Amino acid sequence: MCCKLPSPLRFSATLDKWRRYNLIMCGITGCFVASAPVSAGWLEEQALASMDELRHRGPDDGGTWVDAGAGLALGHRRLSVIDLSTQGHQPMVSADNRFVIAFNGEIYNFRALRTELETDGATFRGHSDTEVLLASIVRWGLVRTLQRVNGMLSLALWDCRERTLHLARDRFGQKPLYYGWADGALVFGSELSALRRFPTFSGNIDRDSIALLLRHSNIPAPYTIYHNCWKLMPGTVLSIDIAAIERRALPAPTIYWSTAEVARDSLSKPLMISSDNAVDALESLLRDAVGACMVSDAPIGAFLSGGIDSSTIVALMQAQSPEPVRTFSIGFTESMYNEAGYAAKIARHLGTDHTELYVTPGDAQAVIPDLPQIYDEPFADSSQIPTHLVSRLAREHVTVSLSGDGGDELFGGYNRYTWSRNLMLVINMLPPRVRRWAVRHALEVAPDRLDRIYTKLATVIPNSRKEFRFGEKLHKLAEVFDARTKEEMYWRLVSQWKNPMDALLGDYEPPTLLSRQTEWPVVPNFTQQMMLLDTLVYLPDDILVKLDRASMAVSLESRVPFLDHRVFEFAWSLPGSLKIRKGQGKWILRKVLERHVPPTLFDRPKMGFGVPIGDWLRGSLREWAEDLLSPDALKQGGYFRAEVVQKVWQSHLAGNRDQQYRLWPVLMFQSWVRGLR
Repeated sequence: MCCKLPSPLRFSATLDKWRRYNLIMCGITGCFVASAPVSAGWLEEQALASMDELRHRGPDDGGTWVDAGAGLALGHRRLSVIDLSTQGHQPMVSADNRFVIAFNGEIYNFRALRTELETDGATFRGHSDTEVLLASIVRWGLVRTLQRVNGMLSLALWDCRERTLHLARDRFGQKPLYYGWADGALVFGSELSALRRFPTFSGNIDRDSIALLLRHSNIPAPYTIYHNCWKLMPGTVLSIDIAAIERRALPAPTIYWSTAEVARDSLSKPLMISSDNAVDALESLLRDAVGACMVSDAPIGAFLSGGIDSSTIVALMQAQSPEPVRTFSIGFTESMYNEAGYAAKIARHLGTDHTELYVTPGDAQAVIPDLPQIYDEPFADSSQIPTHLVSRLAREHVTVSLSGDGGDELFGGYNRYTWSRNLMLVINMLPPRVRRWAVRHALEVAPDRLDRIYTKLATVIPNSRKEFRFGEKLHKLAEVFDARTKEEMYWRLVSQWKNPMDALLGDYEPPTLLSRQTEWPVVPNFTQQMMLLDTLVYLPDDILVKLDRASMAVSLESRVPFLDHRVFEFAWSLPGSLKIRKGQGKWILRKVLERHVPPTLFDRPKMGFGVPIGDWLRGSLREWAEDLLSPDALKQGGYFRAEVVQKVWQSHLAGNRDQQYRLWPVLMFQSWVRGLR
């Protein structure tokens, strides 16, 4: 028998160590040293040290597993949601003793899989989804199991017979997984902080990745902020044997789910049904996806912003719950950013048990010093602030919360999907000289003044078609108005800095899918292409990172029903007219919601989940920003061209331009790197 559990005595001692460390983490960690002469005690010590860095990810259970002969250690901490008993303890060894798993996530269809496995003769000790996942791997193999499960996950699986470590991540990247070299050892974990604790991890900053941060407000997978360290791509498996560790040469990850291929396959088999039948089918499918996400042995609730996506999720939750669903909203004193009133009205209509918290600018700003620790590497989507605040509010009452993320990408919710085609028609009609003139003059008017002008002129526009923060959006449009192609237009729309290297002391911006336009997925039209690219890049690298870190920082598990792969396949089989109709996105989703909530409660401009960072930087955050953006601070470390960043800063302070989207990535990097010192 090549694998065995720790002795009861050793296991008890390990638990005592965790109690002393006061660990609270839900995640995985480990190292693979291969043939280096190391003891079991040393390996366990490294696993415990890494887990100590992940203390914020869950309070309920923990364990290590060591194979000293292979130089492998696995560590796990657990936020108990399914099977609260000790039978769900990890790392877990398979019944045949071949596999050992450390698993982070939830398998929503584990009960159906368990029934199928029991029919084939499998027996189970407990009721956890981890045990079912492990039994499925024994029965069908890892790749086939990953293709069959419905859920979110990152995992480390040790095959004792083949002496091979497998790292895997879910289809859409809901759960994170990092890996990298620490001298001759491979280290991996749910967060970079776990890797940093390994004694030989260099922690050398990858200067090239800073360019990606300035462009995208995040560092897209597979890159990280460190050299020789990567994010595992969604929908892939990385298999590493002892020989690969000895050669220090990792193989390429294997794709078990291709979002682009599944989307194209669904497009090739369009649904030929009426609009009413399509709405029926979507409601049924979403109801099932939401119901699957409601399976929990711990208290559960939902985020409710009052927008279409979160309102639909909550409506379908309440339709399946005999008790009022717990819902949570954050409100702001700044009316332009406050949706709490809309959320409260929807909550009253649906009969949920609603909790809202109005936060002051001071409350929101108090979160900012914690952001570098929460996000582990520089991350600069400012909606990270309210996302953390609403997660903290929810955690006071529940352990699990459902989210409406993913609806925009699937059903055409972002503004660029509705106006990009018309914008390109205008661009192509106008001579370049005229376009340059229009750009120059549009940018000469401050966003606040544009908002005031728009408010006076928009009285005749239907409420649902009005634009939120018009001035800011017009400035963004002006920056893409001289684009020569629709691809260049999209590239600029998703870029915060048009040319990041202008602000950096370096000469290289690493390639990504978005920069390699020849590799963009080929689909029938450009709107579909933007939606698919957003699903491949923006969703996993921004939206899901924001959600996971903000919620797990307070030991709250977030679930995303829209990312049920069956919903994805269905959405991509629908004709575009059921998503975007008469210049308005999410048509079919609106029709589902109308069955539960009157349109008057949600028919309004899309607001997003933002905070007035631009105003704060000119006001209460100015002193903090001045410190980080001073010429001396910018020159320290040799990362930035101080004169370029200072020019942007002064432009923002003068009110000439809203430069928050350029400044926030710089500020988040500066704050993060200062925390390392």
